[in-house]
Amino acid sequence: MNNEIAKPENLVYTKTPVLNDVPMHYCPGCSHGVVHKLIAEVIDEMGIQETAIGIAPVGCAVFAYKYIEIDWQQAAHGRAPALATAIKRLMPDKTVFTYQGDGDLAAIGTAETIHACNRGENIAIIFINNGIYGMTGGQMAPTTLEGMKTSTCPYGRNPEINGYPLNITKLVTELEGTRYVTRQAVHTVAAVRKAKKAIRKAFEYSMEGKGTSFVEIVSTCNSGWKLSPVQSNKWMEENMFKAYPLGDFKDR
Repeated sequence: MNNEIAKPENLVYTKTPVLNDVPMHYCPGCSHGVVHKLIAEVIDEMGIQETAIGIAPVGCAVFAYKYIEIDWQQAAHGRAPALATAIKRLMPDKTVFTYQGDGDLAAIGTAETIHACNRGENIAIIFINNGIYGMTGGQMAPTTLEGMKTSTCPYGRNPEINGYPLNITKLVTELEGTRYVTRQAVHTVAAVRKAKKAIRKAFEYSMEGKGTSFVEIVSTCNSGWKLSPVQSNKWMEENMFKAYPLGDFKDR
């Protein structure tokens, strides 16, 4: 029997120390945990743990500061881009990013999002879009699809009553201040790799003073959607991706 201990060069993967050991509160199958892991890995690989500052949102990811070992500041509902603007202007050597859900960013935070992007603030915005208010009971969000059922539109979103889904990523693409705008997902290994590259590019661009980077992650909410994790991924592929197609929208 060979009792030789595996040498370090044989190590395939290890958890980044930037992601701590606090158990996450997210529902099984939720995309938030995967995106947290990617952000932590990018921060570790870029060597910016001591200079990164994240802005925690209101919503499911309100406790992001528990999981990623960097400096955090919590913003009032929707105000993360405004707070990130202030921090980055006062400390331009820091890597500043917001982490926001669709209710936080595309509803109460619409003005802050649009104007920060239009000014071209040197920040990165990570936008988690699962088309629903996950934390507060599964209500309709600005990004809820037409016909999609929620607790506040139980018969499905009707544009005549509820208006149309808000494609906030498409909107910010048209603004002069945005440098990099992309939409990704984390439902497969290939998608996770693309999302990680997008997050790293957003951080790099913000540090290079190139303007605002906006990374949307189309995500699942199996508890809000009333589906299993596997069913949620399938539903997302068949429905969310039609309304919110993946890919780069702007990289100049």
